[in-house]
Amino acid sequence: MEGPADPEHDPTAAYALEPDYVDGLTARLVATTGRTVALMSPLDGAPLAHVPQSSADDVAEAFTRARRAQAVWSRTPLDERSAMLLRLHDLVLDRQDEICDLIVLESGKARKHAYDEVLHIALTARYYARTAHRHLDTERKMGVVPGLTRVEVNHVPKGVVGIISPWNYPFTMALCDGIPALLAGNAVVTKPDAQTMLTALLGARLLAEAGFPQDLWQVVAGPGRELGTPIIERADYICFTGSTATGKLIAAQCAERLIGCSLELGGKNPLLVLRDADLERAAEGAVRASFSNAGQLCVSMERMFVADQVYDRFVERFVARTQAMTLGATLDWDNDMGSLISQDQLDTVVAHVEDAVAKGARVLVGGKARPDLGPFFFEPTILEGVTPDMTCFGTETFGPVVSLYRFHDEADAVARANDGDYGLNASIYSQDGARAREIARHVKCGTVNVNEAFGATFASIDSPMGGMRESGMGRRQGSEGIHRYTESQSVATQRLIRFGPMLGMSDETYAKVMTANLRLMKKLGRA
Repeated sequence: MEGPADPEHDPTAAYALEPDYVDGLTARLVATTGRTVALMSPLDGAPLAHVPQSSADDVAEAFTRARRAQAVWSRTPLDERSAMLLRLHDLVLDRQDEICDLIVLESGKARKHAYDEVLHIALTARYYARTAHRHLDTERKMGVVPGLTRVEVNHVPKGVVGIISPWNYPFTMALCDGIPALLAGNAVVTKPDAQTMLTALLGARLLAEAGFPQDLWQVVAGPGRELGTPIIERADYICFTGSTATGKLIAAQCAERLIGCSLELGGKNPLLVLRDADLERAAEGAVRASFSNAGQLCVSMERMFVADQVYDRFVERFVARTQAMTLGATLDWDNDMGSLISQDQLDTVVAHVEDAVAKGARVLVGGKARPDLGPFFFEPTILEGVTPDMTCFGTETFGPVVSLYRFHDEADAVARANDGDYGLNASIYSQDGARAREIARHVKCGTVNVNEAFGATFASIDSPMGGMRESGMGRRQGSEGIHRYTESQSVATQRLIRFGPMLGMSDETYAKVMTANLRLMKKLGRA
């Protein structure tokens, strides 16, 4: 495979990338400043590549190219657009080794968590390709005068969508929000996070190989503080995934221009283990819920509320499974958890754990950095006795740290799960599915998984996904995930009669006739 080197074949090369491979990816950037930024692998801290940087002028150029391409693309038949998504589906599956290698090298995550990204993009591409007509075809609506008023609703593309994506799921977040935007007839200008630019650029290359016009998907590189505003000033819609603080700033800027935005932001997600839960299943799910991608997942769990009746037995199983996890900085499948992505992320995790321990929390397992494995490794950590005065009680850690809490009354557990300002994802374990689904209705989160950590909602592309409260606004996936990129346009065609007095009728007589017609339609059961 062209691309990431295999260190087993060249032990001196560490995790080096072939220069020609890097050049082929970075050639897709709109970047003319002459400046580059070194990209380091969290696996070993060694340089992977130097990425060219974009300016505000490059952002303007990217939008110019995208608008030109979008004018043609919006007239491309929907079936042709869908066929390109199906080709992307196959390319992603065919090239999964290359994709996973690059994800692991840039993000430091375990390979099995990198594969989750391959799976998600393949699912997203196939879903929107197969449901394109359901979402985008012109719809007939009820007219005010049966038989004489024909009403149709068109779903018109917004134009050029700006996407600002994060580092934690670099392939998924680089593409999953843009796929429905393209299908709906839009162009995209995207700014991926600086730490995972190459994975995002590989996604752009796969789109081109699938047949999408190259100018339709523009990529710029640089700090959000420099390029975020130029993107928002030119976009017709903004899609952002990241912190709540940044999301609020973006929402304010979008409001100034009266453009829409969708924001998936932070979370302090709760998992509930009810008294009738299958404890083996709950413990297995708790490990994935807490430690997938080293906890650097917007929908991962940082708070677990466990019924008194099963608390000790659940904790025993959860701790044992956590202790059995394998950590490593390799490209193979043997690791259960990889590295944090950066020193900043490691510093946050260390600070949260040290603060909790200093104030009386107990570490049941983990609690230490592991520089012997790599510069940013931290052990999967379970805390008990976390109290409101501790930073990790209500502040998102975004790392492999979870706090355990007992509960006796389920209503109290729900109230504690709803405590705070976030509302992204939750999980409930119970053998009574109907009871768990009823409890879910009272949990203030945009997605709730029953007897699963997060995969059930995350992978069910036909259902919307997003946050309540300070966890965001708008939804990805499903019909909401594509309609956010369209304007609804109503077209009404009137036959024979007009909405005004006819044949010399006075306004007063017209009002009486219309009143009689309204009463008649009510009797006939008309809406």
